[in-house]
Amino acid sequence: MAQTSDACPEVLKHSFNRLQDDAPQNLCQYKGKVALVVNTASYCGFTKQYEGLEALYAKYQQRGLVVLGFPSNDFGQQEPGSSKEIADFCYNTYGVKFPMFAKSSVKGEAVNPLYAQLIKATGTTPKWNFYKYLIDRNGKVLASYASTTTPDDKGLVADIEKALGK
Repeated sequence: MAQTSDACPEVLKHSFNRLQDDAPQNLCQYKGKVALVVNTASYCGFTKQYEGLEALYAKYQQRGLVVLGFPSNDFGQQEPGSSKEIADFCYNTYGVKFPMFAKSSVKGEAVNPLYAQLIKATGTTPKWNFYKYLIDRNGKVLASYASTTTPDDKGLVADIEKALGK
C-alpha cells in the first residue's frame, strides 16, 4: 500500500518529552517538514553552534525547516544538567526557540528510538556532540554531518535548500 501524504513517516513515529516542560510531544507533528536533528551539549567546544542552528531555524522555518535538538550526556559527560538547567542555558544563553527534547542517549545500548533509526538509515553513529542528520519532507534520511560541520556550512545549507525545494 502506498504511503499517503497524511501518513506519518516511520522515522517520526516517536514521542519525546519536551525539554522546557517535560510534556510528551509526538514527532509526527513535523511530517511534511525538512528536519535537521542534532544531539547537543551545554559544555562542549561546539556549543556555540546553538547560535547558528537558531539562525538556520529562523531563516528557513517559514519554508518548512525544523531543527530538533536532543541533549545528550554520551560524549565527555558534557551535558550533566537537569532538563531545567539545560533549558535555562539554551534559552537564556543562545535564545534557542527550535524544539528541544529531554536529555537522552544517542548511541549505545540505551540509544533513543529516533537515533536508532537515524543510525540504521545512514550507517553512521554520532561521533560527538552536535552531530547532525537531515530528513526530507517524506521522512527519508538524506545525510549525516560531522560535529565540525557548522550550521552555516555551504554544503549543509545547500542540502537544506535542496530538500526545501526552490
